[in-house]
Amino acid sequence: MTDRTVVLLSVLVLGAGAAAGALVHLRRRLAQSDAERRRVTEELNRRLSELFSLQELSFVLSSSLQLERIVDQVVRYAMRFLEARGAVVALASDSPGEPLRVAAAGGTLAPLVGRPIDPRDAGLVARAVASERLELVRNSSGEPIRLSPDMAVQAAAAVPLRAHGVVVGSLVVCDPRGGAFTPEDIRLLSTVATHAAVVLANSRFFELVRRAKEQWETAFDALRDGLAVVDEQGRITRANRALGALLNVPVPAVIGEHLGSALMGESDVFLQLLDAARRDERRDPLTVRSPRLGRMLRIDVARIPGDRPARNVVVLIEDVTDAQAMESQLIQSEKLAAVGQLVSGVAHELNNPLTSIAGLSEFLLEQKQLGPHDRGHLKVIHEQAERAGKIVRNLLTFARKGPGERTRVDLNDVLQRTILLTSYDLRLKGVDVERELEPELPDVLGDRHALQQVVLNLLTNAGQAVEQNPDSRPRRIVARTWFDGQVHLRISDSGPGIPNEVLPQLFTPFFTTKEPGQGTGLGLSITYSIVEVHGGHIAVERDMAAVHLDN
Repeated sequence: MTDRTVVLLSVLVLGAGAAAGALVHLRRRLAQSDAERRRVTEELNRRLSELFSLQELSFVLSSSLQLERIVDQVVRYAMRFLEARGAVVALASDSPGEPLRVAAAGGTLAPLVGRPIDPRDAGLVARAVASERLELVRNSSGEPIRLSPDMAVQAAAAVPLRAHGVVVGSLVVCDPRGGAFTPEDIRLLSTVATHAAVVLANSRFFELVRRAKEQWETAFDALRDGLAVVDEQGRITRANRALGALLNVPVPAVIGEHLGSALMGESDVFLQLLDAARRDERRDPLTVRSPRLGRMLRIDVARIPGDRPARNVVVLIEDVTDAQAMESQLIQSEKLAAVGQLVSGVAHELNNPLTSIAGLSEFLLEQKQLGPHDRGHLKVIHEQAERAGKIVRNLLTFARKGPGERTRVDLNDVLQRTILLTSYDLRLKGVDVERELEPELPDVLGDRHALQQVVLNLLTNAGQAVEQNPDSRPRRIVARTWFDGQVHLRISDSGPGIPNEVLPQLFTPFFTTKEPGQGTGLGLSITYSIVEVHGGHIAVERDMAAVHLDN
């Protein structure tokens, strides 16, 4: 073999070795590249899985503002993401120093649900609330890690739930897969906590707004006076229940109605009041009688602060019918008291000379030597003295401050005896008296004779009212008693009724619609005074009078 052949063979051998080495290196590079590709693919798949899971969590959390549902989902997804054995969400109170509340817990930490935790507790759940960052704990000595006073685990990660600079609570996850948290676990837990904190903060804010709205609506509807918000056309945009009750329609039916028309019909006064409020002019409340409702109303208006331009106006409607009636009764009582003081002294001064005149005239009438002419004059003097004495006695009764005695009185018995007393006179007038008496009527405490005078005055007035009825109209009086916490007496008649212009003066002393010499105008005022001092009240309902007494 020549040298050239040897050299050529050596070159071939060296070339083959180099090619084999390059092939091995290439195979090694290919294997490394394949491993890197698989690692990158696995990492990408894991990240995509985390992304899809976080997207799913975001969708679930954003689909509800209910706090209980949100915290349950946070616990469930945190355990699923980290393959942990337990998780817990504790929420901080709105008031500083108040205990934390375990709102949700799952897995091995489920027994903690609903328990309060002192914010000063050294456990991980309370400690995480005051922390600025995620805290990872695994005790190398193997001793348990305390989460709360009665709960411990082997490994745990705790992160504060912070949103908008406010800590709303803490999220704690314990005992993950493999017993340790990987960096990916920590990153994922932080992301979950960030999403959860924002949603919980929004939920808490929504709850505060909802409660404030409920409180406002409750207060709005709890008002006993009607309240409405009206727009620039005077139409109702908001109304409370009291306004619906005043208008006698459901609240939804009130919305959109013109408030002025609903209250007063055709009237420009209400529109003027609204215009003044929009100009921020302060006016006194309007007190007016509503012809549609038959009630006295006090209407006050105010512009809503901050409403620019001023369109909406708040209107307060107060039903003052009963208040004005009570005010009228108070004025009537004061008038009676003033007149009583006046007539008391006058009556006492007149009583003595009238007694002398009546006694002397009676004495002279007993003299047999008197002629018929003189005896007739004396009879007139005696009758008029007796009449004047009766007027004086009525005045004294009217002026008396209280009942002469306090005993238990059966009002049914008083009524029966008084009807019997007046039956002859009423029968002559063709008047029928019907009785509707409650059998078990309780006794009242008072003066029997004074109460009998009340019944007598009412029956007498009723008899005079029906006396002039034509034959085609019945002459009937109905006397009724009943008890519903108070003892009631009602005297009604079939007479023509009381004119509207007479009603305000009905109990005024010396007021009468009878012809001169037919009445003194003291009957109903005396009745009013007697009923009042017995702690009751008397009311007139067109053609009837009702007395109400405490038993």
